[in-house]
Parts: sequence; structure tokens; C-alpha cells
Amino acid sequence: MTNQKIHNIIKTGKSFIGTSYLFGAESGRTDRFDCSSFIQYIYGQHGIILPRTSRQQFICGQPVPLPSVKRGDLLFFSTPKRKKRKGIQKVGHVAVFIGNNSILHTSRVETKVSVSSLSPNWRKRLLGARRVIV
Repeated sequence: MTNQKIHNIIKTGKSFIGTSYLFGAESGRTDRFDCSSFIQYIYGQHGIILPRTSRQQFICGQPVPLPSVKRGDLLFFSTPKRKKRKGIQKVGHVAVFIGNNSILHTSRVETKVSVSSLSPNWRKRLLGARRVIV
């Protein structure tokens, strides 16, 4: 991963802190995001084209073992509604790892783009990580 590209993606994402959450927000919309439209947008601004949904994004890039996660990697989580599903159907949330045990994302819980701690609650729902910047 190139450190400058990662820095720029995270900087772009942080410029949207406080932007409202809207489930199903359209691609390219910047006044509201859902988790995957946010990730799609901030990576797309730096030439990394990702599909629209978290489940589609989960199959992009290279899998990363959780102990090897680096800044800029995508982290994928289950949600309470999806926890009993199988395989890729368990994926219900995506965030970007920004270091220092923190993620940049938007969700129904936070209701806006924010930086959150990778708390025990998030960790227990973590399904995997992908590296899309090589």
C-alpha cells in the first residue's frame, strides 16, 4: 500500500465526519451515506473503484489476516439482523481501519460519519479484512 494514497483516502473520509447516515444512499451522493456508499465514494475519489454494497466489496482485493491489518484496509462486520446468515450473507457493514484501534465509517448506530474505537462490540462482529490498495 502506498502511504500517501492511504493518507489521502483517510483525509477525504474524515472531511465528511458528521455527514448523516441514510441506508441505501445512492452512489455518488455526498450529503448522506450508508457504510458502503461512503467507502465506495472515498476510495473512488482516489482511483480505487469498488462495487456498491458491503457484500460486493467483501470479495474485492486481497484477504488480510486480522493480526496483519494496516491503515487503509477494509474491515467487514456482521450486524444483529445478519448474524445468523451463512457465508457472505452475514456481511452487513464495512469500515476503513485508520490505525490506533480505530475505524472510520458511518452506521445506523452512530447515525453519521465518525471515527469509532474498534470496541469489543465491533470486534465480536468482525468477519474479515480486505486490502484493496496494493
